Amino acid sequence: MSTLNSPVPLTNETLSALDAAIAKPSYDRDSIRQGIVHIGVGGFHRSHLATYSHELCEMGNTDWAILGAGVLEFDADMQTALDAQDGLYTLISRGPDETQVSIIGSITGYTLAYRNAADLIAAIAAPSTQIVSLTVTEGGYPIDDTTGLYAPNSAVAGPASAFAIVAAGLAARKDNNAGRLTVLSCDNIMSNGHAAKTSTLGEAARTSPELAEWIASNVSFPNSMVDRITPATTDADRTWLAETHGVADRWPVVAEPFRQWVLEDNFAGERPPLEDLDIIITDDVEPYEHMKLRLLNAGHSCLAYLAALDGIETVDKAMANPSIRSYVASFLANEAKPVLPPVQGIDIDEYNASLIERFSNPAVGDQISRLCLDGSAKFPKFLLPTVRVQLEHGGTITHSALALAAWCLYLNGTDSAGNPIDIANDPQLDHVKDYAARATNDPEAFLAFTPVFGDLGADETFRTQFVSSLAALREGGVSSAIAGCLPGD
Repeated sequence: MSTLNSPVPLTNETLSALDAAIAKPSYDRDSIRQGIVHIGVGGFHRSHLATYSHELCEMGNTDWAILGAGVLEFDADMQTALDAQDGLYTLISRGPDETQVSIIGSITGYTLAYRNAADLIAAIAAPSTQIVSLTVTEGGYPIDDTTGLYAPNSAVAGPASAFAIVAAGLAARKDNNAGRLTVLSCDNIMSNGHAAKTSTLGEAARTSPELAEWIASNVSFPNSMVDRITPATTDADRTWLAETHGVADRWPVVAEPFRQWVLEDNFAGERPPLEDLDIIITDDVEPYEHMKLRLLNAGHSCLAYLAALDGIETVDKAMANPSIRSYVASFLANEAKPVLPPVQGIDIDEYNASLIERFSNPAVGDQISRLCLDGSAKFPKFLLPTVRVQLEHGGTITHSALALAAWCLYLNGTDSAGNPIDIANDPQLDHVKDYAARATNDPEAFLAFTPVFGDLGADETFRTQFVSSLAALREGGVSSAIAGCLPGD
């Protein structure tokens, strides 16, 4: 497609002027109802739930538009971008052989609750709102990873937190007699509905035991498994969109074509006609959660730090490295797969093969730096459950230990060639970096970081394998260490 003369700023008024090859909303955006309030509007939400909502509107189910909301200071950037574009944004779906471009229209408003949550509380309490959904990341839940209980002293707990605002909105809903509601987590957490419930009830109990009782009777928290690889948007993506399709979008979204949503059929209020979409509705999400978290998410985290040590910047380039590709395939088959329960309708070998293809997609350009975010929140949820089960049954943990050793070295801030690493953000970055530094002279010291490892640091097999993996990385680099951990070597 040829470059257009002048990119058109994306707004309601300019939709008709956009390239005819771009799919645009066919519904009247002024007449749709905001039935969903979503907290945490990032790339993943816009490539997943907001896209599903858009498709419902396209099918004539116009009660499920979204009011976006942010609770953190940096969410003001998203508000600025969406407000300037009347909530519209571009979804760029990049497959290995084809790219599709669509304008998504389901987000029809945005409220920033940072420092003033009154509008968000009122929206949650509105009778028209039937679902409050969230993508606040794995580290956004005030829950102790070891006990699974509400953690009132967590950095993400307290009056300004997302779940305190949800609790305040439910209190107003109760007072207004506005009816039952569903709180729907879309985060990569095992039993994410239970995590959302624990977090909400914990914040509610701070102010009102009666509110907690009302929530338990009138609010549902379905579990879900969500899946679509969505890298961070770059300036190159904006430039590509402007030059190839003539659209000036402040914050487009790039995603792979694949998507999946497995959802527990547990709605307290009105329920969207989700069966009309490619969503698996089930009474038991847990096996699907195990599959996705222990294969895709753990696979991502495992390859990320090894790739970072080798100076690799994107996932597809990591998968083009024969050593890393072999490592990922072996981890999936030999450590993650054996600990999974049966998953109805899914062939795990085929799923693993699809992950290799998805990770290798050169069109997506998923950033290693994105996968390195929040290691202290991700490893306890994605990888360490596999380690625990393997240790319990005498299975192998060589791949897992190598990934954790790579994380330890990554936190020291240099790659295998001695080049500086721009360490990704982490909810406990300063603390975990300190333990990584101690491991320079005492390798086992890293495993004493109990917020991540809990009691695993006391397991002799785990300690021995970690120390061996750390030594292999230090002495021979990534490819040599991988060769030593693969079966048969």
